[in-house]
Amino acid sequence: MSMYAPGCPFPHTTEESEAAVPSVPAAPGVLPVGAQAPAIDWVDPAELIADPYAVYARLRTEAPIAWVPNLKRYLVTSYSGCHQVEQDQETFSANVSGATMTRALGAQPMLRKDDPEHAPDRLPVNPVLRPKSIKESWAPAFAANAEMFLDVLEDKGPDAADLNSDYAAPLASKNLRDLLGLRDVPVEAIRRWSHDFIAGTGNVLDDPAIWARCDSSQGEADAVLAELIPFYREHPDSSMISAWANSGLPASNVAANVKLTISGGMNEPQHMVTNMVWALSNHPEQRAQVLADPSWWPAVFDEAVRWRSPIGMYPRETTVDTVLDGVRIPAGSGIGVMVAAANHDAAQFGDTAADFDINRPKRPHLAFGSGVHLCAGHWAAKSAIGQIAVPKAYDRLPGLRVDTRRVESWDGWIFRGITSLPVTWG
Repeated sequence: MSMYAPGCPFPHTTEESEAAVPSVPAAPGVLPVGAQAPAIDWVDPAELIADPYAVYARLRTEAPIAWVPNLKRYLVTSYSGCHQVEQDQETFSANVSGATMTRALGAQPMLRKDDPEHAPDRLPVNPVLRPKSIKESWAPAFAANAEMFLDVLEDKGPDAADLNSDYAAPLASKNLRDLLGLRDVPVEAIRRWSHDFIAGTGNVLDDPAIWARCDSSQGEADAVLAELIPFYREHPDSSMISAWANSGLPASNVAANVKLTISGGMNEPQHMVTNMVWALSNHPEQRAQVLADPSWWPAVFDEAVRWRSPIGMYPRETTVDTVLDGVRIPAGSGIGVMVAAANHDAAQFGDTAADFDINRPKRPHLAFGSGVHLCAGHWAAKSAIGQIAVPKAYDRLPGLRVDTRRVESWDGWIFRGITSLPVTWG
């Protein structure tokens, strides 16, 4: 489970992602009635990494469900198609073939399970992540962490500060450490574990050097959890590890899900901090609107997570021959659920779907998934980032904005975010 979204790793290339499953089995027997998916050969992974949204728009227009040989899977880019996949786990399974995630984490985590196997892993942490618990138990810690790292950002000064490296990334790491209950583990170690688990999850080319890194971090994390799990059984608190430790789950399940959360629980929240500031900097009239009336912050968060979804795609696999939005898909096929593309679908969000607009009518989006894999941590994200981290940054530095004198950078398409965001104020 990612804290904030339905997927976990943050690979930057197609080769580094579970999206690149190397084969699709032939369809047995006769397929249900439906059109054959068009084969699209113009999708360029390099173009997706640079900026995927033009590719998404073309796919939605030409082939909202398409077979893409370069990625060896069917890409679903329409809102209706992605939503249907999420609502039908019996047909579109999260337990995908060739998943390196299980190897990387040492056991199968909940993200690669369907119900009924998924529910026992998920249910114990639901109470920890509900709005009341977040407000009472975690919002004060999130606020203290934000103030701590705002000091760091401010000390860098308006000519040298980077919102990602000086604020968003360390804040997301500290929040995750507290929420999980990793106690005295250094934030830098958790960040390294996250990077190594992500690399292992994306190691479809079976690079031994990546496995060595992953195995080393897995061993370190397992050693910590071997002490923490029994500790929390004797001394329960409001943390996620405590909830799992006292759920009756085997220790291997607990450890796999903790490592899953470590692997993805930092990237998405840090990218939402930078996404929100970047969006407001590029839409000054909306920035003025929210700074004049803070009641707009929830709308800023919700629109930013729809407009530039940190999770762009996650995998599913068909269990039977099926038809999705009139297109035939064989059993055993890899599916790319392109939620970032779906979140720009005009059929769901109107003709201005590609625009950032906090005043748009509220409509459901897929940035946090849907169905049984709806992100359990979306309330934590809205609190830690949308209600605390970003509003506090503007309270401390009212003139906060992107520093156009320096170069910003983005990366990724399966998981996409700002890797460097120079900011200034005053």
